[in-house]
Amino acid sequence: MARHDPELKKDLDATLQTRKELGPEYESELVESFLTKLDEDVDRRVRRHLAEQQMQVARGAQPPRAPAAGTEFWQRFAVAVVSLVLAIPLSAIAVANAGLVGLTVCWAGIVGVNAVYGLAQRSPAARRTEADRD
Repeated sequence: MARHDPELKKDLDATLQTRKELGPEYESELVESFLTKLDEDVDRRVRRHLAEQQMQVARGAQPPRAPAAGTEFWQRFAVAVVSLVLAIPLSAIAVANAGLVGLTVCWAGIVGVNAVYGLAQRSPAARRTEADRD
């Protein structure tokens, strides 16, 4: 549910009441005045939110991540699925041209690509935690 600013609601009610009293000829000025107040309110909220984030970062907290938490899983899943789909024709080509050695090299490459992608996509915090354990 949205959180409403009581001051902004009062300003809107006052603007609507003033419009009733003054008539439609002052409507554009009233709307412009209200939009200016709304812009100022949004700017104030954004500045406060950014200041809170900067304080959290200054205290050592991790800055918020842009993508959603579930996005990383789906990216890894997509790489794995694409790898498996491409593995079928690559395996056939490798076996046809180089036999068992070709198949081994092909699958080593597929596993290597997935391993490198998986390691590169881990968060820095997870890497630090692993390094601390060593």
